[in-house]
Amino acid sequence: MKEWWLHVGLLCVPLIAVYLHIPPPHLSPALNTWRASGTFFSHKGHNVFYRDSAGAVGSTDVIILLHGFPTSSYDWYKIWEPLNQRFNRVIALDFLGFGFSDKPRPHRYSIFEQACIVEALVSHLGLGHHRVNLLSHDYGDTVALELLYRRDHNRTGHLTINSLCLSNGGIFPETSYPRFLQKLLKDSGFLSPVLTRLVNFMLFSRGIGDVFGPYTQPTEAELWDMWTGIRFKRWKLGHGQYINQRQKHRERWVGALTSTFIPLHMIYGPLDPVNPHPQFISLYQNLVKRSTVSVLDEHISHYPQLEDPTGFLNAYLNFINSF
Repeated sequence: MKEWWLHVGLLCVPLIAVYLHIPPPHLSPALNTWRASGTFFSHKGHNVFYRDSAGAVGSTDVIILLHGFPTSSYDWYKIWEPLNQRFNRVIALDFLGFGFSDKPRPHRYSIFEQACIVEALVSHLGLGHHRVNLLSHDYGDTVALELLYRRDHNRTGHLTINSLCLSNGGIFPETSYPRFLQKLLKDSGFLSPVLTRLVNFMLFSRGIGDVFGPYTQPTEAELWDMWTGIRFKRWKLGHGQYINQRQKHRERWVGALTSTFIPLHMIYGPLDPVNPHPQFISLYQNLVKRSTVSVLDEHISHYPQLEDPTGFLNAYLNFINSF
């Protein structure tokens, strides 16, 4: 019996080795266009992808979009052009380790580092003294809260926030229910890079489909675009530790949210299994008294900007035009 298992193990080793070296899928025309319309800047030796497009003439308003886990700035493509019609500049980046940005390994990814990258991008673009509006989702919500903390505590000083709109981020550990892949990255230690490299398109599609509503599922092409962005430059998901960071630094980040005086808004897809209704939104409204809230249609889940771009955009523009 021991010899049988030994033979199986020896056979699996080369198969796994071959799988780990399967090249990433080719970029679709849509992703190629997205990449071609952006550029890179260097942060501590790493190339970070971003898009910066000029929009509304006569407006001086700037918006910066912060994407979620495990995807990229392409999450905003459905509302990019409408935002261009409202803002003078629309800016989005791929966080380090995501999308078209470098994915260094080994590397200790952290929310603090991603916040520094956003500040560095703002400085690179000459917007250090410009009031910017932040629109974030999921992982990006926590990066935004670190930036908010620094803003309100006079730390670093590279970002002046005019307003903040969050969406479906697990900012409260007590009401957040991570999915299997997130738990794997959080709890598997040194094994997580290997285990996540074994995730294929089929497993990814099933996992990501679980956080979309039943009537708002991504198309096959959209799933491939997400997967391609993840696999670009070889996937490295050490940044799954952000869940532990949320728990460790809850007081810092939730405290920043509850004490700030800048205009706040939350856009929420209530079918979200990661941040379920009504626990999440009830806690948010109880703790964040100064914030307004938009709860979208009951069938909208964790990716509201992709599932209901019109409803998401209307909610955001109503907020941004209210002050």
